[in-house]
Amino acid sequence: MCGICGIAVPKKINRRVDESLLKRMRDTLTHRGPDDAGIFLSGGIGLGHRRLSIVDLSGGHQPMPNEDGQVQIVFNGEIYNHKDHRPMLEARGHRYQTSSDTETIIHLYEEFGAAAVQHLRGMFAFAIWDANQQRLLLARDRLGIKPLYYTLSQEGELHFASEIKALIESCAVKPELNYNVLADFSANRYTSGDETLFKGIHRLPPGHTLIWQNGQIEIEQFWNVSFAKDETALSDKQYTEQFDQLFRESVRLRLMADVPLGMFLSGGIDSTAIAGVMSKLVSDQIKTFSVAFAEREANELEYARMAAQAFNTDHHEIVVTPQQFFDALPAMVYQEDEPIAHPSSIPLYFVSKLAAEHVKVVLTGEGSDELLAGYDKYRKTIYNLALGRTYNFTVPSPLRRLVKQTIENGNGSPAIRQKLARTFLCVPSDIESIYFDNFSVFSRRRQQNLFTAETRARMMESDPYKASLALMRQSDAVTMLDQLLAADMKTYLHELLMKQDQMSMAASIESRVPFLDHKLVEFSARLPERMKLRGLTTKYILRQAMADQIPGEILTRKKMGFPVPVGTWLRGQFRHLLDEYVLSARAMERGVYEPDFVQNLVARHQAGENHAERLWMLINFEIWQRRFLDGEQQHVAESSEQATRVAYAAA
Repeated sequence: MCGICGIAVPKKINRRVDESLLKRMRDTLTHRGPDDAGIFLSGGIGLGHRRLSIVDLSGGHQPMPNEDGQVQIVFNGEIYNHKDHRPMLEARGHRYQTSSDTETIIHLYEEFGAAAVQHLRGMFAFAIWDANQQRLLLARDRLGIKPLYYTLSQEGELHFASEIKALIESCAVKPELNYNVLADFSANRYTSGDETLFKGIHRLPPGHTLIWQNGQIEIEQFWNVSFAKDETALSDKQYTEQFDQLFRESVRLRLMADVPLGMFLSGGIDSTAIAGVMSKLVSDQIKTFSVAFAEREANELEYARMAAQAFNTDHHEIVVTPQQFFDALPAMVYQEDEPIAHPSSIPLYFVSKLAAEHVKVVLTGEGSDELLAGYDKYRKTIYNLALGRTYNFTVPSPLRRLVKQTIENGNGSPAIRQKLARTFLCVPSDIESIYFDNFSVFSRRRQQNLFTAETRARMMESDPYKASLALMRQSDAVTMLDQLLAADMKTYLHELLMKQDQMSMAASIESRVPFLDHKLVEFSARLPERMKLRGLTTKYILRQAMADQIPGEILTRKKMGFPVPVGTWLRGQFRHLLDEYVLSARAMERGVYEPDFVQNLVARHQAGENHAERLWMLINFEIWQRRFLDGEQQHVAESSEQATRVAYAAA
């Protein structure tokens, strides 16, 4: 795991890369690679690298050249099959100077050019400068496990980096709000396409390459997951056996390291499955790490301990206080470069810090839910769409209106009415309403009141679901479930992977995701729906594969996720954060949101309605604007009324 960056200046500009500027970009990424640093400069080309040493500790210095120095690479990630290619490459005359996976990428590039990515099994983001071809190749792994951002000037000057903050440090782009993605961000918690919240800064999409040559860029897709079903159907047992074999192979591959490794253990089925397989593949006691809050509704330690005991792990835990949570928030917004989509990012940072005291690599359970339909929202959507069609066809419209009015204005339990209001009884039976709006932060209807007229005038795109709907249409998936998985794999999962990468990298440890080995992903996508979602049972094939291998209480427990009681905290001791970041004159005067709508939202939350997700987004968005758009530095100030309180001061 490392941090990479670089600058490419076209010949027409006739300017050499500024070494001091490149070093500032590189050293902004020190947390990604505290073990080593390097640069390569050649006229208008500059590559920078920060290294976290995992494989070939003494011989993996970067930027790394090929034998004659005409090809240079900076690389972030791990290639798990790099040793498999070495005999072939040596037979073709390549002379290895190291035992690192980085050098294998170079030699594969020499043999296959940009098509080298097809031979790589692992997670990666890399840049290769080819002096003979006078071209720069950027590449990102199939699922987007490793990040890669870039900005291109009108003159064709390219800057790229593992994190956005390095691009800002390069002064290649002025930090400005990208109004074009506000609708998308406000509904989905993140931006769904290649644009970011920063105007002019893009992410290279997963499974894509970018070739820069004298100021021109060409982006091509080299991988896309197919949901087409195999012509020959297998039995449930045969599918399960194949899945189990691929999963075990994926875990085994991710044990490749010359440093200590462990895993994050939540007590859910995903991480417990990894622990069970991992325990049979290593001779030493596994080191496991868990995090929780003191609040009972946000504490899974009981199940994590159960899993740790089952596999006799060397188990470590940390309990995060609300004060620690909010004290860390501004620094974590800086680490993530964009507003933090999920409050669970903060405890992830704390458990990463804990793990870093013992290991350099951890395995994690990301990807299983998007792969195998693990979220309840899939089942609810499919049922609501089906029932809604029947309901609309058989029940007269006057009666449907009466039912809806009774639910919305009745005197029954608010909790029950709120649940019914999200079903086909009140919501139109179309995918935008029953799925996207239902699980959004600010739905299309709320966004009509959320944004000021000035903001709406600056938003070139107002459809928050355009990117996701396009992904559904572009996929070869036929069924609704597979279409939802296809979209989430490139949107929601991408955000989770960025959370995992940036929070672990903030603590200078590498995280690996066995569920996202591309061979396992390809197999799982082609599975019949019944092997993913069967009745009320999610992740059916994983449960079958692990039936006799993990504790029964974990195998059958309801998915908990990682709930963070932000809503309760904001009604109590941390109410002042709403005053500072949501209701303050400074936040209101930005003119992005309608003051009356925001004030009403806060008041309704304080009165007992649950708007925790919406207020979390507003707090994060303001912190992000202060840090990146206003250029302020975070610090912690003492207050007589609060033990410690987040504050800001001009840089």
